[in-house]
Amino acid sequence: MSIMRILPVLDLMGGQVVRGVAGRRLEYRPIVSSLCASSKPLDVARPFRTHFGLTTLYLADLDAIGGGDPAFSIYSELISDGFCLWIDAGVSEVERVHLLADAGADRIIVGLETARPDVLAEACRAFGDRIVFSLDLNGGAPLGDTLAWGTSDAEIIATKAVALGVRRLIVLDLAQVGVADGTGTEDLCARLKAAHPGLEMIAGGGIRGSVDLHRLRHCGVGTVLIASALHDGRLTRADWEGL
Repeated sequence: MSIMRILPVLDLMGGQVVRGVAGRRLEYRPIVSSLCASSKPLDVARPFRTHFGLTTLYLADLDAIGGGDPAFSIYSELISDGFCLWIDAGVSEVERVHLLADAGADRIIVGLETARPDVLAEACRAFGDRIVFSLDLNGGAPLGDTLAWGTSDAEIIATKAVALGVRRLIVLDLAQVGVADGTGTEDLCARLKAAHPGLEMIAGGGIRGSVDLHRLRHCGVGTVLIASALHDGRLTRADWEGL
């Protein structure tokens, strides 16, 4: 089994990195971190490399997710500095997938919150393993156009996504983000991994410390999205290097 992979998350809003809390985006404020004294994206990103050796970042472009334009200049700045980016920029049409690919995204997130199944299917056909499907939840309930998916059952939606060509799946409950209360998705992750052994499972939201990493590992999760626990010093490199 490969070692657990950690992806630091940068929540972008108004050109700054903000701290996400429970999905209440109107309440997000610029990040305050033990790692840096700035909320500028590059200033926040660099300590992840120097302190933890992490050079792949997960960018949640909240302005784009909310219907605005993607922050292409920030993507370019980070890529030019040597970072590899997984970008969630509110894909609702396949044209945006092409734009993100052209902008240099290593992985492109297609989220349940903004994308219909036909968009996901077309993205998978065009870009294959570069596509990551995010099963976006809020309090356990799927976000987005569940009518288009024909169900409001998260497990069934994930199974349909796999049938459309998804090989990498994020399970993220926005209600857990930034509240240090665990992901709340361990059971769902375990069931999905058991049903689809070849699926690359990714999870995040509410990570408290190493205990949560061990629990997710046991559920078949190989990659974890983390922000607050890194900024607050609750996780160190040693916490995941042995997993």
